[in-house]
Amino acid sequence: MITLFLGAIAVGLSLGMLGSGGAILTVPILAYGLGQTEKQAIASALIIVGIISSISSITGIRQRLVNWPLVMLFGFPGMTGTYLGAWIASYLDGAIQMTVFALVMLAAAWRMFQPVGLASSHDQTQSYWFTGLQGLLVGVLTGFVGVGGVGGGFLIVPALVLLSGLTMQTAVATSLVIIVMNSLIGFLKYQNVLALTHTQLDWSVIVIMAVIGVAGSLAGQRLSGRLPQQHLQRFFSVCLILMAGFILYQSLPSLLPSMTL
Repeated sequence: MITLFLGAIAVGLSLGMLGSGGAILTVPILAYGLGQTEKQAIASALIIVGIISSISSITGIRQRLVNWPLVMLFGFPGMTGTYLGAWIASYLDGAIQMTVFALVMLAAAWRMFQPVGLASSHDQTQSYWFTGLQGLLVGVLTGFVGVGGVGGGFLIVPALVLLSGLTMQTAVATSLVIIVMNSLIGFLKYQNVLALTHTQLDWSVIVIMAVIGVAGSLAGQRLSGRLPQQHLQRFFSVCLILMAGFILYQSLPSLLPSMTL
């Protein structure tokens, strides 16, 4: 129970202070901290992510920061990709998913080391088909390993800023709506995946993680303005590297039985 509460607080604070990291922390907390199976942890993370993102998106919607045409252009291909990623996951061992997840964590760590903020280019010609393709690929990753850049994240926001010339504030607000869409379709598909292995979700864990995650996110938002953002990002990236190393240590032996670590 202590692991659950501390993990939920860490998820919420990371969302509030950094605008990302929720799903990347949620999956390993559920899988290694609470002993859930890989697919159970990913399915649970998707619904937790969806709940937190849906509540967090209300502010952006009220302030009219959401770019709805891009929600459709990026989000609907993303939903298709999420369904496809979850379908692919149903045929693969959980250790493969966690290995890919660790690689995503390393990519996130690298992204966190970059300078805070991205320069938007409003004069840039918008490539609609490429934006849709980006949404599809992000969706596949969301469905396969349960991550999609919660609260703005390291995947969707850079795509929206660099490809579509949005400001950071608009990109974050838009990404939250997209994340809700991806998380919902991914969670629904994972019901079929879990049924194949006769696995049930622990709804008490999901509710606790979601509630504390929302509270922690609100607290983190208040703290974020008082702490150096770049130092926080680099500290978080180091934590991601350490966690990715632990996941690879746990997952690779089952994929390579002859390998000794």
